[in-house]
Amino acid sequence: MTTGEQATQVPGSRPGQRVLVIIPTFNELENLPVIHRRLKDACPDVHVLIVDDSSPDGTGELADELAAADPGRTHVMHRTAKDGLGAAYLAGFSWGLSRDYSVLVEMDADGSHAPEQLHRLLEAVDAGADLVIGSRYVDGGAVRNWPWRRWALSWTANTYARLALDIDIHDITAGYRAYRREVLEAIGLDGVESKGYCFQIDLTRRALNEGFVVVEVPITFTERELGVSKMSGSNVREALVNVAKWGIDGRRTRARATRATNRA
Repeated sequence: MTTGEQATQVPGSRPGQRVLVIIPTFNELENLPVIHRRLKDACPDVHVLIVDDSSPDGTGELADELAAADPGRTHVMHRTAKDGLGAAYLAGFSWGLSRDYSVLVEMDADGSHAPEQLHRLLEAVDAGADLVIGSRYVDGGAVRNWPWRRWALSWTANTYARLALDIDIHDITAGYRAYRREVLEAIGLDGVESKGYCFQIDLTRRALNEGFVVVEVPITFTERELGVSKMSGSNVREALVNVAKWGIDGRRTRARATRATNRA
């Protein structure tokens, strides 16, 4: 599924050739070495930035060991506090943009995002997409090992956001994504305040508002086997409030634009 205007592509260019995969971590000591090894096996040319929020279980120290064993390709950012998924990604985006990466990827540390499917996202970027979402809810997408309550919450959240924002994206809350650097440079990251999973909705709507091409490709999402989910009630409340506000603001903006066009 594609939304927006077609990206301008320079003949022979391959945006996916300089890729940074950003992996936020908090207490992922068991999962991190597994996902790092799978990622390097599946896509050996990509670079990795592990953004650790002072994990008390030693994840940050392990990340340093992985970086030392993969010099110049695996990097670590140590943050002093656990400040939410959105803040971790914003810090990672800023780091990557300052180092001229052409594509920046979001990937969870818990194994729910299969590195073996990353090529699907990068191929869509190379074909001209600006933002590629690894989607559970398009043809070919799937979810494994989720209890029905978790699936119902996710499906309801995506339906609510799609209707409230009038956006034809099936998995707007998805966290497996690839952005061209031009998207992140254009959408005003300094104004992004969303901390939790609402962050994904916010960046999607900003990209669409700027006219970028947003494409969904099918992925298989697998619930973590080790550790605990970081989803909380505050994440859900933040999304409910912000999506309602953005939906109202969007409708007002479109109404003003329509009135101005009619007067002209």
